[in-house]
Formats: sequence, C-alpha cells, structure tokens
Amino acid sequence: MATAARTVDALLDQLSDAGPLSARKMFGEYALYLDGRVVALVCDDLLYVKPTPGALALLPDNPIAPPYPGAKPHLLID
Repeated sequence: MATAARTVDALLDQLSDAGPLSARKMFGEYALYLDGRVVALVCDDLLYVKPTPGALALLPDNPIAPPYPGAKPHLLID
C-alpha cells in the first residue's frame, strides 16, 4: 500500500519547527529530508525515523521495525 500525500503533508506541517524539512516521493513512499539529508521514511502511512544516536537517546523505548522488507530497522513513530 502506498503512502497518501495527505499523510506526508500532515507530517511536514507537524514537524515544521524541526527546520527546513522536505519530502520526496520514491516508489509510492516518501523520504523526509532535513537540510538535504534523509532523516526519515514514510511507508504505508507510518513514520520511520533513522536510528541515529540522538534519535535513540530521545526515544529509548520506541519500537524498531524495518520500513519495508529488506530495509534496516528504523524507529517506528506511532
């Protein structure tokens, strides 16, 4: 199932205080960019954040799951 554009628009709106965030559609899903670097993926209308040391420190008990089959695990944000 592909991610709906309205989901990405809502995420960009909610995360607008994070800085210059943008999205690029790729294969029916989206990558979120902050300052030109991929920081998260939106797959099947779910947000997956790259498990950087900072993200893991902020969300230590957050579930981790791959955004798509064969992908590295990311923090799954409900």
